[in-house]
Amino acid sequence: MFETFTIRNAKLTDLSVIIDIYNTTISSRMVTADLEPITVDSRVQWFNEHSPKFRPLWIVESQGEVCAWVSFQSFYGRPAYNATAEISIYIHPDFRGRKLGKFLIQKAIEACPELQIKTLLGFIFALNEPSIKLFSGFGFETWAYLPKVAELDGVERDLLILGKRLPS
Repeated sequence: MFETFTIRNAKLTDLSVIIDIYNTTISSRMVTADLEPITVDSRVQWFNEHSPKFRPLWIVESQGEVCAWVSFQSFYGRPAYNATAEISIYIHPDFRGRKLGKFLIQKAIEACPELQIKTLLGFIFALNEPSIKLFSGFGFETWAYLPKVAELDGVERDLLILGKRLPS
């Protein structure tokens, strides 16, 4: 059976499920540089930095159940970089391995012209081979290698910045 996913703009009432999904990734030490679970209150400002027409935060649902979220964030926070955005994708553990990541990157790329985004970036730990493979499959290339810039439980991690220039 083919699974149907729907995407909508997040509402503040979605923030708790966004945080729940995010927190499932922390213990793996592969996806995020947070070391402890985060709280809803700590991410309200982050939530408010998103807007549907400039830097959306999407909720992804399957049969009414939230299964993932996608964030577009400004790069470097200065106006000259407005056409560049970082994309983050977080998938609920029950929905991983269903090609949802591919679906979401494709949808994000398709949304970029309307969002006036010409360049997408992904910040990925170098050991996170599944995410690197996912992004590389859409033509993202390694644009930066930052050796040992993060330390998780005494282990230093390298960070890759993968980038894709989108057609005009």
